[in-house]
Amino acid sequence: MDMVIQFFIVFKDYLIEVLPFLLIGFLLSGLIHQFVPSGWVARHLGGRGIKPLLYSTLAGTLLPICCLGALPVAVSFHQKGARLGAVLAFLVATPATSITALLVAYGLLGLKFTAFIFFAVILMGLVIGIIGNLIRFEPKKRVVELATDPICGMSVDTEKGLKTEHKGQNYYFCCAHCQAVFESEPDKYAAGAAARNLTAEIIAALKFGFVDMVRRIGPELLLGLALEALVATITPIGNFIGQYFSGGLGYGFSLIFGLMMYICSTASVPLVHAFISQGMNIGAGMVLLLVGPVTSWGTILVLRKQFGARILLVYLLVISAMSLTLGWLFSLI
Repeated sequence: MDMVIQFFIVFKDYLIEVLPFLLIGFLLSGLIHQFVPSGWVARHLGGRGIKPLLYSTLAGTLLPICCLGALPVAVSFHQKGARLGAVLAFLVATPATSITALLVAYGLLGLKFTAFIFFAVILMGLVIGIIGNLIRFEPKKRVVELATDPICGMSVDTEKGLKTEHKGQNYYFCCAHCQAVFESEPDKYAAGAAARNLTAEIIAALKFGFVDMVRRIGPELLLGLALEALVATITPIGNFIGQYFSGGLGYGFSLIFGLMMYICSTASVPLVHAFISQGMNIGAGMVLLLVGPVTSWGTILVLRKQFGARILLVYLLVISAMSLTLGWLFSLI
């Protein structure tokens, strides 16, 4: 009974910790879906080469959301036309570091730790992005994007409806009659459509973020949090860390612990500081800082559902190999 009570306490604490970031993530996913043109995403995040990966990685380091909050944003980017590599790079860079985490790292672990983890995260994002773009991946189904006919207000599939461009913006129509009416006085109807549809578009953005996206990946996120709470409840960590994990064994511990536990980038810093203070190898501490925030159970379950087991396996193998390598290199500095 005590363990069950402890499980619900830990689950509640995890949920409270990530809820603000989840709300930000779902809101951003709705805004991206409704207001960011698919052409813009495809142009900046859907192309080949290193530039889309740099955009995704740098955007990820700046957004103040955790790994769970990054998931709905990443799924929205992919639905808008971002390539798999850019999505994976975003999923690594966003939770692995933040301004808050860097400041806490500087205060507790010093400048060397802080600078290394910042550039290590960028490198990890670029590498996973390059590998992701080399993988053949076809979405399970086409995502239907709807626009509102400015004349009759009907919802129109943007790939099947009639389209007219006016002052750099595309307008979609259910039939040739609506298109002809619009083209007779485009300024009048464009202005009216903007005023009439802004509220509707905001409502649609909120609906997509907090209804459609929650329905799509919410169960996996809750299951992931429950699994992490279960691991935390039945796997207590004591002072034996310093005794047993001061050498090479610490790398394996940090990798497994990071894969199994949800640790946000900011919270992982004092945890690693405590482990190192107890005697853990600093390279193993770096492994935990790198792998912990980007491999939550929520991330694993959503990646498996959205992209399949093969993509998930590649993601975990690359993250594991790079975190171990970078952790070992850091121990040599």
